[in-house]
Amino acid sequence: MDQIDEQAAAAVSDGEGAAPLLPAASRYAGGAGPGGREGLHRIAPNNRFARVGLSFSDLTPGTWACLRFGLAFDGDEAAALAVDAVAAGFDFLAADGSSLDLDHVPGLARSLLDPHVAWIPGPALLGAEPFRIAFRVPDQASGVSVTLRSWRNTGDVAVADPVLRLGALDPAPAPRRRPLSGEGLRFDYALAEDVALVLRGQIYAARADEHAARVRLVYRDAAGAEIAPPYANAVSVPGLGAVINLSAQPQARRFTLTLRPPPGAAAVALDFGAWEDAQTASESELIGQPELALEDDFRLESLCDDVLDAPAFLARLADRLGLPEGVPASWRAGSETGAAPILARARDLRTGPDRSARIEGESVVLALAGLPDWTLPQAPDWREDPFRSVAWRLAYQSLAWLLPLAALPDGAARARTIAAAWSRANPWSQPADGLSLHPAALAPRGDVLASLLTGGDDPTRDEPTRAVIAAEAARQGFALAEIVGQNTLARALHGIQAAAALLAVARALPGFAFAPYWDSLARDSLTHGFDALLSEAGAFTDAAPVRRLDLLSHGQAIAEALGETEPGPTIRRRVDAALPGLAGLIDRGGRLPPFGDAPAGLDHAAWIARLSSRGHSQGYDLVAERDAAPVAEGRTAGMLALRYDGMEQGWGHFALTHAAQSPHGHRDCTSFTFATGSRRWIVEGGGAEGVEVGPARHYLLSPRAHNVAIPDGCEPVAGTGTLSARLTLDGAQVLMLSTTVHGPDYAHARLFLVLDDLSGMAVIDRFVRVGPSLSFEGLLHLPPDTLVALSSPRRALAQQEGRRLEFFAIPLKGQTAGLEVAIGRSDRPHAMQGFCATGSGGLRPAPVLRYAFTGRDTVCGGVVIATEAGAEQRLVRLLADGAVRRWVEE
Repeated sequence: MDQIDEQAAAAVSDGEGAAPLLPAASRYAGGAGPGGREGLHRIAPNNRFARVGLSFSDLTPGTWACLRFGLAFDGDEAAALAVDAVAAGFDFLAADGSSLDLDHVPGLARSLLDPHVAWIPGPALLGAEPFRIAFRVPDQASGVSVTLRSWRNTGDVAVADPVLRLGALDPAPAPRRRPLSGEGLRFDYALAEDVALVLRGQIYAARADEHAARVRLVYRDAAGAEIAPPYANAVSVPGLGAVINLSAQPQARRFTLTLRPPPGAAAVALDFGAWEDAQTASESELIGQPELALEDDFRLESLCDDVLDAPAFLARLADRLGLPEGVPASWRAGSETGAAPILARARDLRTGPDRSARIEGESVVLALAGLPDWTLPQAPDWREDPFRSVAWRLAYQSLAWLLPLAALPDGAARARTIAAAWSRANPWSQPADGLSLHPAALAPRGDVLASLLTGGDDPTRDEPTRAVIAAEAARQGFALAEIVGQNTLARALHGIQAAAALLAVARALPGFAFAPYWDSLARDSLTHGFDALLSEAGAFTDAAPVRRLDLLSHGQAIAEALGETEPGPTIRRRVDAALPGLAGLIDRGGRLPPFGDAPAGLDHAAWIARLSSRGHSQGYDLVAERDAAPVAEGRTAGMLALRYDGMEQGWGHFALTHAAQSPHGHRDCTSFTFATGSRRWIVEGGGAEGVEVGPARHYLLSPRAHNVAIPDGCEPVAGTGTLSARLTLDGAQVLMLSTTVHGPDYAHARLFLVLDDLSGMAVIDRFVRVGPSLSFEGLLHLPPDTLVALSSPRRALAQQEGRRLEFFAIPLKGQTAGLEVAIGRSDRPHAMQGFCATGSGGLRPAPVLRYAFTGRDTVCGGVVIATEAGAEQRLVRLLADGAVRRWVEE
């Protein structure tokens, strides 16, 4: 413990800028308690319950903050390789101490146990430096309560000397706010007859004495006619109608509205606004998107409190509604004419026709998650895991492979039989495989079940099977509605998928009592989901190019399904605006830059071509237009690419990302790739969500798998990068970036100098930190089949397929500290180096070139990369240009 105490003390004293904030108070529960001295805390192994609470005040809204603390685990910790050994929960506070239910805090993830969370890995995945968590302080917050909570740890965990450092104001736009002044906010929902709707949210007032807010209610019948008040739980106000008062004291006030509809009501409209008689202009706002749920008797937890098959679930639901015994059969009315699946269309845009299932004789053969063929047993128990693969299990439990099976001759009846068998083996309270409840399996399964209710051969032939599938689709609809209504996944692709699947289920069961409610809930979620993930100008919030393409594929499939009804046209316009930027990032080989999650085996050019030909309103081939463009350049939010197409030299491509780093995504802000002479030289570690697990996944997410710089061994944290300047020099482009990803202790900027013919480039980093010493290392990853040799402490040579590339380390302020090459270093999980993803869950050794510089206060240097001596000389000369020198001296 002495060593970790010293590390934490250094975290408090080192660095520049504002003085660190110390916790004002400490609280313990569940077996946690103080350590042997002040500032030392111990967390017992008691999942969720053992916790240390730390309170920090005097935060500066809009700044990037960094929480630092030392960690020490028990020597026999069984969760040493867990990526979530301990949880750090964050509850942001208004000035009066009330909690803020914010829907998004950059740097952190939404959570159900704590409002926001960051995960702390086990000791085998931690380095010697104190652990750091960075986040953007919300505009409404002046304090934060941090809860360090036991999760997977099996022994005591010691936390030493936590401090919070505040950095500069974030130059990026703040998360969206929802003011109640002016026109206010309106929400429209369809209703299930005689079932109450429960809406939960929060009002925030900038002033502690802010006047109350109000909600105006209007119920309408099926024909759209207004039903006159009085309404339950509302008061009638002249000139306003039925109103519910929402107090704004304290500053962040949670509210719960139980909307019990009057007889005959089919829809409700809610107008949130400020009271018109307020003395001063209102500064109140709605925090986050309201949560929506049915009353308690119609929640899954209540409906499935014991083991029920799907038909029994529907019978219980009818009983709760007070309906006669035969009503559930009538709920299937009109299901034979339902719409085509939505998520399946998105998958077809991604990879082309689905061939994940085929029939061989009497057997069904599956090819899932890029793994070898596997024959489905005649009577599966739905616990199968032949490849020990999470990705395979998710694909298997999703039942998405039933759609290509149903499209085969005589396959529809077999697909329905298999779907009904899955339903019988998976009562909601006792699933055969718990992973089947993951949104990545649940959403596509709902989409599949909705599809299997429609089309096919004579529907009377397999009526009992269809009845089971309809009941299961309804049960899946309840689960999807609860996921969508909670808004926890609203800013993720999983949230979009859940809402799209809910829409498909609602359309497949138009006679079901809850279908209208599901339809309106799904449309509302899709509207706000795309607002959060894709702007009207086509700017993305997700950093990974492949994830962006996935979002566009889902957007196009959803827009096709919705037609001219909202939010279909709005989503279609955003997809059209975003697609050209992504097409411009493709290299000559048809690939997108491999930043973020980049699954192997995808044909990006063909994917974009399918999107262009099927959905783009202007009807032209964006990929072909890119190839014909006179300016070889492409831009999209947070990324930039330069291209060169030469007959003799071969094609070249440079791409960089400065997109914001997500809380648990790849730490690749300022990473880049480089190709010249028709060869890819500087590459990325790769990887894909759901494929790798454990240390492999942890490594691929870490900065050690990317082409970034790391100061003093402190790996980057969440933050943003800004393209601060772009210059044109003699035959070259200069790109200047500034970032917050190294926390408030370091001022960091990165410069790229790229020759127009892409025969060479230079990457230069500048770090500033007041202290006795300062050093940084930079990483360059090369393809596995590349030979790398060091010829001096400042020079290296790479070779592949008869082509050569030279690397020359150049100090601009400070001294060089040598070069080294690592290939497949795996002696310590937290220091793995020299690997790339294989695409099937493993890692393949690959060379990584490490260069380093050292100095005091300010260190600036980097690497010149060139195909031949002339290109290197041009780059060195350009680095002496006045604009570059001024940047170094800033």
